[in-house]
Amino acid sequence: MLSPNQLSSLQHIFPADRLHLDAATCERYGQDWTRYTTPQAAAIVFPVSIDEVQAVVRWANVHGVGIVPSGGRTGLSGGAVATQGEIVVSMDRMNCMDGFDPLARTVRCQAGVVTAALQQFAADHGLYYPVDFASSGSSQIGGNIATNAGGIRVVRYGMTREWVAGLTVVTGSGDVLECNLGLTKNNTGYDFRHLFIGSEGTLGLVVAATMRLTDPPPFTTVLLLALPGLADIMAVFHAFRSALTLQAFEFFSDLALTHVLAAEQSAAPLAERQPFYVLLELETVTPLQDEAVLQVFADCMAQGWVCDGVIAQSQQQAKALWRLREGISAAITPYTPYKNDISVVLSRLPEFVARLQGLLARDYPDFEVLWYGHIGDGNLHINVLKPASWALADFRHACEQVNEQVFALVAEFAGSMSAEHGVGLLKRDYLGVTRSAADIALMRGVKAVFDPNDIMNPGKLLQLDGSDT
Repeated sequence: MLSPNQLSSLQHIFPADRLHLDAATCERYGQDWTRYTTPQAAAIVFPVSIDEVQAVVRWANVHGVGIVPSGGRTGLSGGAVATQGEIVVSMDRMNCMDGFDPLARTVRCQAGVVTAALQQFAADHGLYYPVDFASSGSSQIGGNIATNAGGIRVVRYGMTREWVAGLTVVTGSGDVLECNLGLTKNNTGYDFRHLFIGSEGTLGLVVAATMRLTDPPPFTTVLLLALPGLADIMAVFHAFRSALTLQAFEFFSDLALTHVLAAEQSAAPLAERQPFYVLLELETVTPLQDEAVLQVFADCMAQGWVCDGVIAQSQQQAKALWRLREGISAAITPYTPYKNDISVVLSRLPEFVARLQGLLARDYPDFEVLWYGHIGDGNLHINVLKPASWALADFRHACEQVNEQVFALVAEFAGSMSAEHGVGLLKRDYLGVTRSAADIALMRGVKAVFDPNDIMNPGKLLQLDGSDT
């Protein structure tokens, strides 16, 4: 709870309609898609300008109150959860786009611009914003930058980092920094953009960004292929990538498909079910490329890597196939899944998957384990579904016991324990799996420079007590 003095001074910054203390708003804005902690926000504020963001950060420094940034709240690692009476700073009202430069192919976005709105803006101007994921209709650009969001087309276009030409941030000290100014070439020392991209709000608040746009993709073909085993996935990936340009290469298990079909009350896409599926999007501009798709498809069938498949014959059918992949997260949300988001280099993925599959079969015998991910970039999402009879705390504890073994395997393969969802609160205690003690000590040093009073998203990414070093 805020003291009368704290509340009074905060009311001098925000009018009543943009300062909320009620329990319903605090609960809604005090958490993200994770449901493992009870939100305990002291207040929710809705700034409309950089000046107001700067003012609330300075207020927080004076009063020793933590700040949790809030975008679309679609994160899966607890990075936007307020658990210690923090002030949640929502960027919902900072959602304007301006400064479109058709020559540079950039547009300036406030942090609250929804990803789909940027995608539509680009399309309206004959251009394309390629970073995309199932939550594009609610996720916000500021949050995407803070977590360096990836999504379904990383194999072709890379992560959010590649598309940020300039960044405006308010640091934990309350200073406003203009990083890179939207320039293509700027060799003037440290590029602070790349410290704030992926920093999960622990150094400051992203308030605006100059985003790069590109040419729309050429005509594409979408395929859904059924595979008998996980080991076949990378063989199929190699076969298609060797012959064609991949826009996306996604996979999911039959269990994932079962939940999507049930949630959306739709029919199975193929006559017979198989353990795994891959969804491919390929550039097919010429008749020769169309022929190559069919030839590679046939070769994969002949090798036994693929049992069946379908090639979308219309844009509507392509969207329907994509729904099978993009609908997974929403379909399993009612089961309170415990998520692991891991990656290894592609060359080691088949061996890693075989080892991991054996480990999970041995140690999760009573749980439904659901696989999917952007496997074309080495990223696997492993979701353990909570049995209805289990208490949430008991379920989380059981999953965390297995984490020790899963992450030990990730470390053995020199992988990442968080490929794209960030570290947040849920993965914070495992940071040492991927980052060395020297890394973490330097990260703490960087945070101390930008956030000397440790008010920015406290307890996320780094331990408050320094026990992670």
